[in-house]
Amino acid sequence: MSDCNPEAGLPDGFVSRVERLLPASRLEGWRRSLRAPPAAAFRVNTLKASEEEAVAELGREGITCQALEWPPGAWVSPPAERPALVDSAAALEGRVYLQNPSSMVPVLVLDPRPGEEVLDLAAAPGGKTVQLAGRMANRGRIAAVESVKGRFHRLRRNLERCGVTIAETYLADGGGVGRKVPERFDRVLLDAPCTAEGRFRAGDPASFRYWGPKKIRDMARKQKQLAISAVRALKPGGVLVYCTCTLAPEENEAVVDGLLERFGDSLVVESLDLPEPWTAPALQEWEGRGFHPAVERCARLAPDETREAFFVARLRKRESTEGAG
Repeated sequence: MSDCNPEAGLPDGFVSRVERLLPASRLEGWRRSLRAPPAAAFRVNTLKASEEEAVAELGREGITCQALEWPPGAWVSPPAERPALVDSAAALEGRVYLQNPSSMVPVLVLDPRPGEEVLDLAAAPGGKTVQLAGRMANRGRIAAVESVKGRFHRLRRNLERCGVTIAETYLADGGGVGRKVPERFDRVLLDAPCTAEGRFRAGDPASFRYWGPKKIRDMARKQKQLAISAVRALKPGGVLVYCTCTLAPEENEAVVDGLLERFGDSLVVESLDLPEPWTAPALQEWEGRGFHPAVERCARLAPDETREAFFVARLRKRESTEGAG
């Protein structure tokens, strides 16, 4: 693959979509992300070690660690050192957790507090669940739901390895949780299953093998069901963070727009105070469909060679929810 044509080999129609939905100023970062190897990024699991202790331990193993300017708590090592990082004792024993920096942002936006009851509605493989427990200092309760059996068992292994003691795991369809336990949770995280366009690599056909318009439509339907369940499970006054690692507006802005249409004034989209160098504005329309004006308060995390594309929305359920769907 030539560096001057990083889009070579990508699915038909994908590049033209991205060129229409990303601002021109963000396209070069996206092109760099296509040819970059997966970032050797991690955060320290504060349930098991302090940042100083974990970084020093990695340094003794010859692994170079550099703190990123944003998001807070994100570290990177050179891509060539990724195998050593994966096999390090700190990673294998749960003191550090390999995770893309963009993937760390939703939990920071949710801002869970010790003692709260939190729902992680599509929890596997567990990186965000571990991050939730760390922010909560292992005090409170996390209900971690996953519908796919293999991923569910991986979730449980990761939580045990990382010292999470406040999570109860459920092998269940997240779309039914809101009806089973309505208005129970202080905060809900929905990192929705998606087409994962933010993880496409031009030299890795497996990363985009199943992509296409039908896949986008199928994922959007599933995301809508999960998002409705998330709102129903949320206490009045509680906070929901909806996020994906895809660029598709059908899976991002359109899902939030659909929630506002369904639940009306009982939901408020809250503004996000995220630094501009790493973010792009949410869309106000796509392919002739205009979105609710409040959707502009959502954020797209701009992709580059270190950070995957992500979409993040923070919604609050009003104290009075009479008449909500």
